[in-house]
Amino acid sequence: MTVDWWHPDLHGLVVLQGEELIFERYGEGEDYRLNEALGRVRFGPETLHDIRSVSKSVVGLLYGTALAEGAVPEPSASLMEQFPEYGDISGKDALRIEHALTMTLGLHWDESVPYTSIANSEIAMESAPDRYRFILEQPLVQEPGAGWHYTGGASALVGRIIEKGTGLPLEEYADARLFRPLGISSWEWSRGADGVVLAASGLRLAPRDLAAIGRFAMEAPLEPMIKREDGGSYGMQWYVGDGWRGAFGNGGQRLIVFPARNVVIVATAGLYNNDTATVDQLLWNTVIPAMT
Repeated sequence: MTVDWWHPDLHGLVVLQGEELIFERYGEGEDYRLNEALGRVRFGPETLHDIRSVSKSVVGLLYGTALAEGAVPEPSASLMEQFPEYGDISGKDALRIEHALTMTLGLHWDESVPYTSIANSEIAMESAPDRYRFILEQPLVQEPGAGWHYTGGASALVGRIIEKGTGLPLEEYADARLFRPLGISSWEWSRGADGVVLAASGLRLAPRDLAAIGRFAMEAPLEPMIKREDGGSYGMQWYVGDGWRGAFGNGGQRLIVFPARNVVIVATAGLYNNDTATVDQLLWNTVIPAMT
């Protein structure tokens, strides 16, 4: 396959069919750990890369693993009962864990502004003295379960439920139950100023290792699932379309799995806080048709 279509903002592209690596190429660009500039890097097979909100989908897999082990409550369980330390927060009794898993909490949350602004709800959460109280105190603007709304705070809640249920810090559980079993030995998971691992956005992985997670996710159960306004579905922190399931992160980070064709596609890019339409068009119009 020729690569005259390569995008200058792509940092890496990996394609697996089954266990076979059928395409791999890397680029060069500015590296970041969230908002921390790390300088210009020539990326390669072992270079860690921010996967941003793809972290959410990894957390969804971890919840599914913990659920299969009987370590966490069922999705239908009360959300507030998992956080008895916030018993003073009222009016949220209708919330269920599944509302966090499907981003249908119905809470006020706005991530439409840049992630450099305190007006962004995720950044405001990171600045709060208690991230979980901040999330749960947000006013209800919609009935829980009524509609999908992008909410990084939902992922933070799921991450904490995993910690409470397993008795392990999120990153240690991930290492023991997901990373090491898949042969992933090099990774980073950024923490907030409060020392809490950033479940919604903080994971750094090499593209090959992210592809291995994609293979793991190929047959992972993603229920409960809800329909989004664009016609797609969302479940267990994964986007689901016709024949594919995907994890998407700020800047052009993409993990797209095609179970029927046994294909996994990983893209990393440097378009942080910018329009990623050109990278997505490249993937969906050129790469995916050629690889699937």
